[in-house]
Order: sequence, then C-alpha cells, then structure tokens
Amino acid sequence: MKTWKKVTSIAFTAALAIGLAACSSSEKGSESKVEGTTASDYPKNNITIVAPSGAGGGWDLTARSIAKTMNDTKLIEKSIVVENKPGGGGAVYMAQFATKEAKNDYVLMVKSPPILINNDKAEGNSPYGYRDTTPLAQLTRDYGAIVVKSDSSFETLQDVLDAIKEDPTAVTLAGGSAPGSMDHLVGILPAFEAGIDPKSVKYVSYDGGGEAVAALLGGNADVIATDASTIATYAKSGDVRVLAVSSSERLQGELAEVPTFKESGIDAEFTIWRGIFGPKEMSEGAVNYWSDKLAKMVETDEWKAELEKNGWASEYRNSADFTTYLEEQDKVIVELLTALGMQK
Repeated sequence: MKTWKKVTSIAFTAALAIGLAACSSSEKGSESKVEGTTASDYPKNNITIVAPSGAGGGWDLTARSIAKTMNDTKLIEKSIVVENKPGGGGAVYMAQFATKEAKNDYVLMVKSPPILINNDKAEGNSPYGYRDTTPLAQLTRDYGAIVVKSDSSFETLQDVLDAIKEDPTAVTLAGGSAPGSMDHLVGILPAFEAGIDPKSVKYVSYDGGGEAVAALLGGNADVIATDASTIATYAKSGDVRVLAVSSSERLQGELAEVPTFKESGIDAEFTIWRGIFGPKEMSEGAVNYWSDKLAKMVETDEWKAELEKNGWASEYRNSADFTTYLEEQDKVIVELLTALGMQK
C-alpha cells in the first residue's frame, strides 16, 4: 500500500506539474497558418463565443476578453457576442458543440483542462473531448487557489488539511467543475499530498467559478478551489482570504502575499491553460481566418491589458502546436487517472 501511494503521488504530482510547462514550439506559433482555402469570404455573419459555464468564472472572463479585444481593435469587424451555457461542469454544452454545432463556423467555445479530464475519467460526464473540436489556439495560463471566507477560522492551508484529517465530513470543499474535474483536482491535490484519501474529501460542484464563490460567501461551502485570476477581485474587496496558490512561485498583483502550495508544505503545483476551439468540421477558410486573427490579437496592447487586468500569464500556441500539446497532456491525464483508479 505504501508503494502504491508513493507511485501514485509521484504520478499525480508529475502529471499536474507537467501541465503545464510551455514548450519552445509555442514561441513560433504565430507564424503558422493552416493551409487550404482562403478566408476571403469569412465571416459573413456575426460570431458567438460560448463560455460553457455561468458568469464570473475563468471561461466566461476569457471569452469576454477575446470578444472585447477583437471588437475594440476592429481585428474582426463582425460583432462578437458571448453566451453562457452552464451545465455539468461544461459537459452539457460540450455535447451540443460536438454534435449540433459540428459544422457551424460561427460558434466557438472557450475551454481548459476539463475538456480532457471529463472525457478521460471512468465516471466522466462527457463522451466528447478535444478530438471532437478544432483547437484554434491556447491563449493563457493560470493557477489554482484554495480560498475561504474572510472571517473563516482557517488561517492557513495546513489548518484546512488538519480539519479534514480530524473529520473529513466536517469540511465542505466546493468548486466550479464536476467531481474529478479541474477544480476538484486542484482542491484535493494538497489533501492527497498530505496523505489524506482523496475520496474522503467532501466535494460539491457548481457550474462555474462564480457560483462556487457565491456558495462560499453564502455559507454553503467552507473552502473552494478555483482559478487564481478569478478570485483576485474578491480578495481585493476583502470578501475572501486566499490560503495558497498552485504556482511554482508567488504571483503578482492582489495575490502577491499568498504562499504557494510548496511554501505551505505541499510539494506540488497545478497550471491551468485556457484556449479557444472551433467546431470539429470547421471549414478551412474559417480556421485560416481565426488562426490569423488570434495570432494578431495576442500582440495587441488591448489584449495585454486584458491579461494584466485578469491576472493571467500569456501563453500562446497556434492551432497545430495547441493540438500537439493537447495530445501530450491527454496522455499525462490518462496516466494520472489510471494511478488514481479513475481512468475510463
């Protein structure tokens, strides 16, 4: 049993840490362009970017930042609107996107690691994954955060872990993604590394980071795991206290004084990428168009201002490099889930 725990711990930590490092191919991505038909006749209609969650979470903020930048810079002259379609930690809309919207060049979707996790786990809530889309670009990287209300008795991450060890049922952990998905993994990673059975941790899922924060502030959760960028505003207002972040080094801005997992005694990290996807059968012309526009967008001052405002780090990969990255990360996640006995 001890050997299994050791191997699993290594796999768990390594898998999450790999997320996550940028590779050299991402730096040359903006020069790549999909070959094929021209995009001269696209777009003819207005465009929708879907955040498959409620308002206020990382997907929502990313989708709105893309739309705002494209509209403000006039890189795209057609109007871009953002729609929130929550349900199942992103799985409900994922099914629609992979089937009903498979040929719709005018609907795009923002996603992050759950597009892999929800499809790979044994009790996953999505039969669809990144292969049922056209990856267009990775845009940012973010980190996880362990958060409590400002008046919580938990002062440190270790306080939370001690309480869970004493009575796992007494602490409710919440997140904006389904069980076994990203927020859940961020939340249980410290417990796992502290020798706590992940299955014993009480986890409640909500549709998006905004709803998870509302649950925390409303007293329906003791602790939440969420995106560091999402929670910065609440930390600034004094509504919450961030106990630890999953980055390798301390972050800047509002969370500059928050210790990392490693500083809190947990030898692990977790990086969250975010990207934009087209439908599976997106036309070559539309892929060409978006490849060009997204490469230009990430160089604009307006996009850089959005990154700074939201506390995101820029990490751009073009369509080809992003697809390769997803293939590599998918293998890591399958390995992780296998180690945890959760693989499909």
